[in-house]
Amino acid sequence: MRFSDSSLDRFIESLEKPIIARVLRTIDLLERFGSDLGPPHAKKISANLFELRVSGKQKVRIFYTFRRSEAILLHGFIKKSQRIPKRELETAKKKIKTLDTI
Repeated sequence: MRFSDSSLDRFIESLEKPIIARVLRTIDLLERFGSDLGPPHAKKISANLFELRVSGKQKVRIFYTFRRSEAILLHGFIKKSQRIPKRELETAKKKIKTLDTI
């Protein structure tokens, strides 16, 4: 398990302490179960993009992908509506493309 860059670290640190604890617990579940992690903690968005779902006072979403069976956390945001904001989705897709160039 690794982060694609430090912006996700900063995002997680900016959350309230109880939410941080939930996020870290959910990341731990992803580490433990990998691609077998399913609802309510994870959801497939597209062929190579998934979302970690953390509920609480705020709904936190963290996009991730897999490379050689390792989960790579890409981008996090606080979900405020039913649909995934296009801007957040585009950010995650750009980060996947940068992984492909490495």
